[in-house]
Parts: sequence; C-alpha cells; structure tokens
Amino acid sequence: MELETIMRPGLQGVIAAETRLSRPDGQRGVLVIAGYWLERIAPYATFEEMVYLLWHDRLPTAVELATFKAELAEKRALPPIAEDILRAAAAQKQPVMDALRMAAGTLNLVVDAADAQAAAQVAVAAFPTIVASYWRLLQGEALIAPRADLSHAANYLYMLTGDVPDADAVRALETYLNTVIDHGFNASTFTARVIASTQSDMIAAVVGAIGALKGPLHGGAPGPALDMVFEIGTPENAEPVIRAKLERGERLMGFGHRVYKVRDPRADVLNAAAERFFVGERAEFYALVRHVEQVALDLLEEYKPGRSLKTNVEFYTALVLHGIGLPTDLFSPTFAISRVGGWTAHALEHYASGRIIRPLAQYTGETERRWVPITERD
Repeated sequence: MELETIMRPGLQGVIAAETRLSRPDGQRGVLVIAGYWLERIAPYATFEEMVYLLWHDRLPTAVELATFKAELAEKRALPPIAEDILRAAAAQKQPVMDALRMAAGTLNLVVDAADAQAAAQVAVAAFPTIVASYWRLLQGEALIAPRADLSHAANYLYMLTGDVPDADAVRALETYLNTVIDHGFNASTFTARVIASTQSDMIAAVVGAIGALKGPLHGGAPGPALDMVFEIGTPENAEPVIRAKLERGERLMGFGHRVYKVRDPRADVLNAAAERFFVGERAEFYALVRHVEQVALDLLEEYKPGRSLKTNVEFYTALVLHGIGLPTDLFSPTFAISRVGGWTAHALEHYASGRIIRPLAQYTGETERRWVPITERD
C-alpha cells in the first residue's frame, strides 16, 4: 500500500522520531528535560549531572558523579593540531563559532571514532577548552591549561580569565548551561541526528550540528537583546525608545519564539538566576532590565495585538552571561558548550534505535525535456 505524502515546508509539525530527552510544550510554556520540568532541575544540578541524565536516563549517584566528572576532566586537552588550527584562525580573526567548528573536527585524533560514548565525552569535555583557548588567542594572551580539580563550568571560566571563579558565578553559568542543554528537534539537534542516522561517527555529528547552530536563524542573537537595555539606559527612556523602534518596524530582540506561544520557560529560569546573581550594586541594573522587559511586552501587545510575543530565552541569556562577565562574542559559543550535551545524547539515542532519516521532497521542475546535442542548441 502506498503511503500518503503531505508536503510541510520546513518539516513543521512532522514527527520524525521518538525521543525521551526533552519535550518543549509551546502552548503551556513547559519544557521537560528527561522527565524533569526545567525549573525543578536546572537551578540545582551541576552540568555534569545534566549530561549524565541525558545519556543514562537517570541522575548519577555520588560515586557515579565523581567518576563521571573525573572522566570528563581528563579529556579536556586538545590534540596539538587543534591549537595550530586555532592560531591560524585567530590570525585571520575568524568568528569564534567558525574556530570551534574547525577545531572540533580534530577530536577524532584523541578518541576511537567507533566508540560513540567515549567520543561524546571528548566532545563535551573539549568544547570549553576550544572556546576559551581561541578567545585568549584573539586577545593576544597566553593559553591557560585546563584544571582537573575544577568543575566543567568553573574550568571554562578559569580558562578564559586565569582566575578561579566565585561560587555565585559558577552557579549562574551552570544554571544557564542546564537551561539550554536540550530543546527538542531544533535545527542543530536534528542535524546531529540526521548525521548519526547514517551511522557516521559522533564527532561528525557534532561538527555538523555546529554548522547548523552558527546560522543566524537558529543560534539567535542574545547580545542585541541586552544592547537595547544599554541603549535605553534609564527607566524613563524605555517607552520612547521602544516605541520608536516599533514605529520603524524593527524587531525587538529577545521577544517572540517559534515554539512558545506563551512565556518561554527558560526565560523564567534564567530570570530567577539573574535575580539571585544581580544583588547589591548590581540590583539597579537588574531592575532596569525588568522595567524594559515589561514596557516591551506592553508595547508589543499594543502594536502587534494577538501575536503573543513573549520574552524568550535570549533576553535573559544576555543578562546572565553579561553578569558573569562574558563578552557578547562568546554568547553563542557558550550556548554550544551546553548544547553539545544534548547533541551527543540525541546521537547516542539514534544509534541505539533509529533508522536513517530520509524525507521526501516535492519536485517542482520540468518532466518532459528532450536531449539536444550541443551543436543544435541555440
């Protein structure tokens, strides 16, 4: 019997596979990660616990977590050629995401490509090393070796600055990494699964995912979301500045999402993290951000009624990462440092039970053309 075929541009609404890893519910504003509502786990777990959960479908015991952290820590070093590639990229001032993609392709030199689990560990462990090393090269600074005694998040911050970060900064970064680790079949995750579905190796799947993530329609632009706050500067400027932007037809970065028709639950988790982090002298800036958000929401409802353009993850991503001290050029690469945990989990899941992903296409070209020898063509 012939299967019915329906064309859905962009595969919107098409279920391509089953997964136990995450479920974004755009109508209710809920994100479930491996059985846990996001707000019930992201503010509390370490990043290593989140990765373990995605890979093994349960949280680790204390002994298992210690072992897992040690395994990841010992895989943070890069193959020597990766440093050469990063130096060459830095000499040309290549974007950080491009340098990450290039260096990630060398990771099969330090792991057996046939061992998907080990390759997944290498990818997760090495991403912070690649990003931090490249960033220091761009700044003309000496590279800093990773420290095995620091957690995944703490080591990343340490390798960027040379200073051991305080506990509040580590907790804020971990909450961010946990919040964006997985989000259904987004473009980069789907890319990783498609590559894995061919039985290609884990590093190939991860590199392909980076290529998808660096596209502006997927990776987003959390930096500009905060730029608007800096432009506004004071609470009384919020309404005239935002109203002028909307009058000019500009998009307000940090608002609206293809999946969520209500408030993005990830924004709520990061807002709570920011509220705990932005205290003392930082509290005034946090208050300005909340004021700008509310004015933007009110004006969006006025100018675009019924569109349900709510705050998305980019708005509070920018606030949290800025608070930690990361420059905007590191926002997307830091997202990749988190999302590689999800990419690898999806690849492992598809290796275990999936078939090759092979959708159809709606052909729109000619069908009755005749061959004409070159001597007879006009």
